[in-house]
Parts: sequence; C-alpha cells; structure tokens
Amino acid sequence: MSAETLTTLKAQPGVGTNLISIFSNVRLAGLGTPVMMVLMLALMILPLPPFMLDVLFSFNIALALLVLLACVYALRPLDFAVFPTVLLVATLLRLALNVASTRIVLLNGHEGGDAAGKVIQAFGDFVIGGSYAVGLVVFLILVIINFVVVTKGAGRVSEVSARFTLDAMPGKQMAIDADLNAGAITQEQAKLRREEISREADFYGAMDGASKFVKGDAVAGILILLINITGGFTIGMLFHNLSADQAAENYILLTIGDGLVAQIPAMVLSAATAIMVTRVSDSQDMGQQVVSQLLSSPQSLIVTACILGVMGIIPGMPSLVFLSLAGVLLGVAYISSQKTEKRNAHDAEQVREEKQTENVDISWEDVTPVDIVGLQVGYRLISLVDQNQGGELLVRIKGVRKKLSQEQGFLIQPVHIRDNLDLDPNNYRITLLDVPVGEGKIYPGKEMAINPGQVLGSLDGITGTDPAFGLEATWIDPGQKEDAQSKGYTVVDAATVVATHLNHLLKIHAHELLGHDEVQHLLDMLAKSSPRLVEDLVPKTIPLGTVVKVMQNLLEEGIAVRDIRSIAEALAEHASKSQDTDVLTAQVRVSLGRVIYQHINGMAEELSAMTLDPKLEQILLSTQQGQGAEMMEPGLAENMMQQISEGVQKMDNEGLPPVLLVGSAVRYWMARLIRSNYPQLNVLAYEELPGNKKIKVIAAIGQ
Repeated sequence: MSAETLTTLKAQPGVGTNLISIFSNVRLAGLGTPVMMVLMLALMILPLPPFMLDVLFSFNIALALLVLLACVYALRPLDFAVFPTVLLVATLLRLALNVASTRIVLLNGHEGGDAAGKVIQAFGDFVIGGSYAVGLVVFLILVIINFVVVTKGAGRVSEVSARFTLDAMPGKQMAIDADLNAGAITQEQAKLRREEISREADFYGAMDGASKFVKGDAVAGILILLINITGGFTIGMLFHNLSADQAAENYILLTIGDGLVAQIPAMVLSAATAIMVTRVSDSQDMGQQVVSQLLSSPQSLIVTACILGVMGIIPGMPSLVFLSLAGVLLGVAYISSQKTEKRNAHDAEQVREEKQTENVDISWEDVTPVDIVGLQVGYRLISLVDQNQGGELLVRIKGVRKKLSQEQGFLIQPVHIRDNLDLDPNNYRITLLDVPVGEGKIYPGKEMAINPGQVLGSLDGITGTDPAFGLEATWIDPGQKEDAQSKGYTVVDAATVVATHLNHLLKIHAHELLGHDEVQHLLDMLAKSSPRLVEDLVPKTIPLGTVVKVMQNLLEEGIAVRDIRSIAEALAEHASKSQDTDVLTAQVRVSLGRVIYQHINGMAEELSAMTLDPKLEQILLSTQQGQGAEMMEPGLAENMMQQISEGVQKMDNEGLPPVLLVGSAVRYWMARLIRSNYPQLNVLAYEELPGNKKIKVIAAIGQ
C-alpha cells in the first residue's frame, strides 16, 4: 500500500481509519509463534550482555516452576492439554540459553566469575561453595536423578498410557453409544464426550513424543558440560595465558554454574512430565484454553511468586529480576482470584436455586402430554434422524408434513422422534396419541427394491415387505440399484421408506389430527375474507364442536377441508334445519361435489360406477331405520359383499376408480359398512355428482 493511498484513506472520515485498522490486524495476526522462534534463533546467533542472560535465566526458572505447579493443581491431564507444546518450547528455550551462555563463558571466562552474569556466578559460588569439584559431583547427581529416575520413568509411563488409551477408544465409544441409546445423555453431550476421547488420545500420543525431548535434553546437558569444560580449559591456557589452576577455577566454575542454572529447570520440567502422565483421567469436564490452563489457578501463581521472592532476597542473587517477576505474578494471581471468587459465588447461587427447585412440590408441568404424532426408532436407525451423521429423515418428514398440510387443508402437527430400546435395532414404530398405528423394519445403508407386480427377475438381498402398502420387496446394496431398476423394480432409500409409510398413515388418520384448535384457526383465517359468514356461523348458528365433527367426517372419507368457505356456507345454510352431524356432512358433501368428483375421476366427462338395485336399496334403508330387519335374508349381506368385491376387482382391472352410487339416505351407512374391507371404494350419493357429468353403470348390485 503506497503512501498516497494511506493519505487518501486518512482523509476520508471513518473509511480510512477502518481500512488501516483492518490492514494492521491482518499483518500482525499470527506472528506470535514465528517471533518466538526467531528470538530463540537470536539467542543462539547473537551475543547477549550478561544482564540479559540473568533476565532470561530467571524467566526460565519461573516458567519451569509455573508449569510444575500448573500440573500439580490440574484436576486431570486434559485440563492442561497444552502441556506437550509448553514442554517443547521450554526445552528449546533452555537449549538456546545454553548456546548463548556457552558463548559468553568461552569469550569472557578469563575475566572472572561474574563474566557470564550474576545468576551463573551465584550458582557457581554460593550453591556449590566455589569448589568446582563439589560442583561436578552435584551436577552429576542432578543429571543421574533427572536422566535415570525421572525422565526414564516418565517416558515409560507415557508409552504405556498412549498404548492403553488407543486400545480403550473403541470401548469408550461403545459406552457413549449405549448411554445415548438409553437416553442417559443427549446428542450434544455424546458429541462432547467423543471429542474428549479423541483429545485424550491425541494428548497421550503427544506426551509419548514429548518425553523423548526431556530425555534428549538430559543427555545434551552432560555433553554441553564436557564440551564447555574442555573448551574453556583449552582457551584459557592457549589464548589468555592462564595457568592450569586459574583456567580450571574460572572456566570450570562458570561451566558448572551454567549447567546448574539449566539443569535445575530441566529437572523441574521432567518432574512435571512425570506428574502429568501419572495422573488418573476422568471425563467430567473439558479442558480450558491455553491461557486459562496456565494462569487459571491463583494458588500456583502465588506459590511461584513466593519462591521467586525468597530467591530474590538471597545474597548474591539478582534481586531486581526475581522480585519484579514475583510482583508481576502476585498481580496476576490477584486478578485471577477475583474472577474465581465471582465464578464461585455464581455457582453457589445456582446450587441454592437448584435446591429450592428440588423442594418445590410437583405441578401440572410435571405431567408429560402425549405426542400427537410420534416416531420411535431402534438404536441402529438413530443415524437416519441425526443430521450430524448425515441423516436425511428429518428433512423428508418436514416435506411430508408440508405436502399433507397443503393437500388436507390444515397444519399437520410436528412429529416427535425418540429412540426406543424395546424395539429391535432396525425397527421403527409410528404412533398417534401414543398409540401405535404402524411399524416396519429397514436397513440403513441399503435400499429397498419394491416389486410393483411385473418384474423380470429376482434380486440378491434381504427379503422384506414395503411397510406402507404391503408389497414384496428386497433390501439391496446401493451398487445393485441400476440392475434392480432395469428389471422393473422401484428402488428407494431407507429414509424414503419411513417417510412414505408416515405419509400413508397420516393421510389415513387425518381426521384424528384435526381438533378444535385447528378448526378455529381455519375459521380465523376465513374471517379475514368473510367476517360476516364466520360471525353468523359460530357460535350463533352452530357450535364449534359440530363443525369439528363434520370436518372430521370429511377427512375420514378422504375429502380435504381446503375449501373452508364452501364448508362454512353449507353449514350456515342447513344448520338451522338440523344439528345432526351426519346430515350436515351429507349436505357439505353435496356442496363439495365438484371437488369430490375431480379427486376421483379428474377432468373426465363420464364416470363409470356400480349402483344398487332399487329393491336392495329399499331393504337397506329399512334396515338402517330399524323397521325391516325381518326382511333381510340370511345370505343377502354376504351376496351383496361378494358382488361388490367382484365389481371392485373388475374396475381395478380396467384401470377405473372403484365407485358405488347410492341414494343419499343410505350413503353414509354403506360407506361405513364397506370401508374396512374396501378402503379404495368411493361411495357417492347421486346428489354429489356435478350436473354436467355423465354416468356409466357397469354393474347393479343386488340383481
């Protein structure tokens, strides 16, 4: 971006400032890690003054103590999930400091004990009493403890933990699935627990590798000590003309002080590694972010600050550096403790509210209402209704509800889906008002090839039945779809099978889904366009319950209630003459005659139908009214049903919609009589036919 462009942007109020801010944020984002790595390289390459070494060595000790106490106060390993990365960074920092201190020791060691800074001098003079022989012994003891005991044990535990964690993953996943199927946890909780298991495996795998860094660091400490002693002794005698005693005193003391300064934080981090990998993990909480993991415990910050403060007042130590770091940590601990107190107070308030809720007596809210429409699935079908696993059934069900609502004329209630362990794993059950109305068996991952009646061959797969219409079917692999279609099969997936079955059952039981609230809503919508009609109808002329019953009668016989205006006008016209719902239903059917005809026969001008012989119709009318029961011959009903069956079969074979025309007086009675045996047969009254349509009688029942 040129200077002219920046000047132009600054000249525009608001726009220039925002763009410059965005530009700056983009350029500075994500530079933390590269800058830190560059600083480590700088420690290895650029010479540092002794004061900077003191600051960096002090920071290294503080970091090691802080990491150790964070491991101690962590409730479980995943609470400090960033530990492997912190361990790697601390190890690299310590090695970079070793390189920087080695350079200063070898360049300025001939000048005396403080040539490499106060920290190294203090560890060389005060810690080991100025004796390089004692220093060598102390250093070797520390290296043996770190390398042989702590590091080796931590590495072994890391390997075993990583292997056992990976081996236990399948069992933990199965346990989560079992809890989910049993309803003990929700889908969101199951997802979080699966993520935690994955993070746990990643953590122990990373710890297995991080333990190798600690082991290599211990070996590097020994080698660096030997190199520095040999190099310093040689440089002091050859280049600075020091005696052997003077060279040994200067360089060996500085080298041992340097080694102790590096080895003590290394041992602390090794101990932290051992503590972390030997902790027993549980799955109650998730880990925190990096900053909160390291600084969320005020106890660790306070203890670290106290230790640094004590070290700062030890004679010979750089008091300014240690005491300054101690003060900073105390400030951070104070801020963290304030946040912790607020959080604890909030948690305590929630606990009190929960206890108060537990003491409240039960109420009507505790009574679980029945589900108007329910879908229960076995545990193997959960993937079909879980959108996180790519399940498409929820989308299909929404489409079914939308299509049926548009066809029937009222809003179909939502479908409540839940798992049911009492069902077979591949079974599902559809309920209305918690009463089962249908069930089926499907196979996720497979497709159903339905035999429509004329196919060219058989298929390899699992034989079954289409749950919606009872047709023969075979469950096949998706790769067999093209072969099945070429043989004449209709192939659908598992979600479509359930959706089709649900659509079929909801259409059959639509009259059970229509209630007072739905009818009132339809009347409210009609009132927007015909307010006077609705006002005069309900409740002045007819009660709402009667309207509901009439509309339920229509739906029970497959007639939609979309034309609510015609229904309301017919009721308003005839309700003053009779309040009988059957009579009113018949009058409404007459007003909906064109709708009924079009639904059965489309736009055809001629309707093929069966009729009743007048004598038989008179007998039925007398029987219905309870006046002529003695006139019914024993075989009359059986003969009538047999002729109706033959007529329905004939019309089906000719591709005609089965229709039976009767008088309006016996229509409702005949419709109820034959509905269970021939649900596809449409029983119409002569008055329901539009006047411009023709009738072709193909059979007369009763002759």
